[in-house]
Amino acid sequence: MAGRILVVDDEPFILRSLTFVLRKEGFEVADARDGEEAMVKVREFRPDLMFLDVMMPKKNGYEVCEEVKGDPELAGTYVIMLTAKGQESDRSKGLALGADEYMTKPFSPSRITERVRELLVPDA
Repeated sequence: MAGRILVVDDEPFILRSLTFVLRKEGFEVADARDGEEAMVKVREFRPDLMFLDVMMPKKNGYEVCEEVKGDPELAGTYVIMLTAKGQESDRSKGLALGADEYMTKPFSPSRITERVRELLVPDA
C-alpha cells in the first residue's frame, strides 16, 4: 500500500471526487465531514497525509491543523489545506499553524494525484 490519506471537507462533491480519485490510484482513504470528525479519524486512522478544508462546521481547518501539529503523536501527518479562500493572509495563517501546503479550490484531480504520488510513493 502506497499510503494512508484522510480527506476532510464538508462539501459532499469534493469529498466523493477526491476519495474516488485517490482510491483509484491505490491509496487507502478515509474521510470526514467536519473538524470534530476529522480529529477522531486522524487519531484512529493515522494517515500519512491529510487534505483539510478550511471552512467547515464544528471546528475549522485551522483549528484542526493546529491540534494535529501540536500533538506529538500526530505531528508527522502531512497536511495540505484546501480552500476557496486564496488570499495571501489565509495562506500565511494556514502555514503558520503548521500546514505543509496550501491548495486553492477549484483544483485539478490530476494535480492532486500527482502531488500525492510525489509525497507518498518513493521513486514514482
